[in-house]
Parts: sequence; C-alpha cells; structure tokens
Amino acid sequence: MKSALYGVVLALQFLTRLPLPIACPWTPATRRWAIRAYPLVGLLLGGVLALVAQLMHGAPAPLAALALLSLWVALSGGLHLDGVMDLADALGSNQPLARRWEIMKDPQVGSFGILALFFLLAWKGVLLWALLHYGAPLWWLVVVPALARFGGAALLVLTPCAQQKGMAWAWKQSLGPRDVALALVPLMVMAICWPGVLVALMAVGLLVALARWALLRLFQGINGDMVGATIEGGELWLMGLMWSWWWFAMASPPGI
Repeated sequence: MKSALYGVVLALQFLTRLPLPIACPWTPATRRWAIRAYPLVGLLLGGVLALVAQLMHGAPAPLAALALLSLWVALSGGLHLDGVMDLADALGSNQPLARRWEIMKDPQVGSFGILALFFLLAWKGVLLWALLHYGAPLWWLVVVPALARFGGAALLVLTPCAQQKGMAWAWKQSLGPRDVALALVPLMVMAICWPGVLVALMAVGLLVALARWALLRLFQGINGDMVGATIEGGELWLMGLMWSWWWFAMASPPGI
C-alpha cells in the first residue's frame, strides 16, 4: 500500500506542477504504481479544468477558452510541450538518424519547434472555444487528459527505447504490459457512467499504434520527449474528434 501511495505522489510530481514536498523513493514498485496512476493524474487535471469551466459558465467563450488553456499549461508545467518542440525540430531537420538525435538533445529550440508549439496551442485553444461555444457536456474535459496520459503510458511500456539511458529507459526497467492493464481500470470505471469513453479509448489506441510505428521507423525507438509529445498529441486528437462528432453529427457525443 505504501508503494502505491508513493507511486501516485511520484506521478503527480512528475506530471504536474502541484506543490508536493514529499520525498518519494525511486524503486521498481513506486515506478510501476506511478505509471498505473498516469490516468488518475489526468482525471485530476481534467476535473480541475471542468470545475473552472463550470465556474466560468456564462463568460464569453473566447475568454473562457484562453483561461482554460492557460490553466492547462500551468498545471502541467509545459512538460510535454518541450517534447513536442524537440520532436518537431528533429523531424523538421530532414537529417540522418544520428543528427536527428543530436537535435533532440540540443537545449535550444529551433524554428520547427516554435511553429509546432504555436499551432498546437492555437488548435487546442480554438477547439476549446468551439466546444464551449456549442455547449458540449463537460465530461469530455475530464476524460481527455486522462486518456492522453494513458496513451503516453502505453507507448512508454510497449515501445522499446532507442538508447539505454535517459528518463524513459530508467522508467522502463520496471514496467510491463500488466501495468498498462491496471492503468486502464479507472478509465473502464468511467466508461460505465459515460460509454463514450470506450470510443475515445479506441481512438487513443489507434493513435498510440500509429505513433509507435512511426517512431520506430524514424528513430528506431523512443525517449521521454516522444512520450510527452504523444500525450500532447493525444489531447489534441481527442479534442478534434470530439468537436467533429459534435459538429457533424449535430448531437451529443456517444453515451450522452
């Protein structure tokens, strides 16, 4: 039980900027429980976002969307956005594999990274605006961060690391498919209340499969930046699907 509690705290410390001055032991057990808690951290983030959205009900949709996007980035500390920029710089360079890895390790951000950051935040902001404007039920705001973090955990566990060093390699030493299955538990519980979560979960599975194939082909493995980029991409992917359903089906999302 102590390892599980430490694992949840470790996941919160790693994935958020919430002040938790607790020294967590870095052991195989705590790492396993931390990965299993990734969706729980997402549910916490999504719950805070949904609460703020509810409190801002009646405010102009552009203002509410910008406030929610700012809070979203602040709560995560921009951790995953760094991965998006590094990956974009490496892919945009059109260089051989060894040089792409050098670019990913470079602390300086290039033009492709800046463009990727700009368009990612722009699309997330616009999709937030659209979903708030059309009155989409707020359950989607709760589950999107959770599903995206489950996708990041699944990619980390099920994809080999390109190099035997770094944060991703350190995490992977203790992980296996069972951890992915246990991370699914809170999402399956939510699916009982909102069956649409199952549809979104299948969409995340498709994204992870495509990301795994592409990263193995382009980089021969993954690192921590790619896990973060998958989380950010997963959030945008799910928001786009949600808006598409809401707009083109002219009805509530599945399960509503």
